[in-house]
Amino acid sequence: MNQYITTFYSHFGAIRYKKLCDQYGCTAKVMPVPRSLSSSCGTCVGYTGEEHIIDEKYLDEIEQIVMVVSDGYEIIYSSEDE
Repeated sequence: MNQYITTFYSHFGAIRYKKLCDQYGCTAKVMPVPRSLSSSCGTCVGYTGEEHIIDEKYLDEIEQIVMVVSDGYEIIYSSEDE
């Protein structure tokens, strides 16, 4: 299982995404963003799963998705990639 952190532009986006993770059966929690990651709202969702969760209807709310790796974070998705 991999660990992921998703950051958002709003707290509302984080709450909605946490519910999406729950629907996928992932262990997820809303938490403060780690200092080494930037965020517009300061709230992120950390979760564990086989792969990252991304749904087209949530893209406007997601700032980035990172996978936790041994030496920090690997960017999986960034809104700047669009």
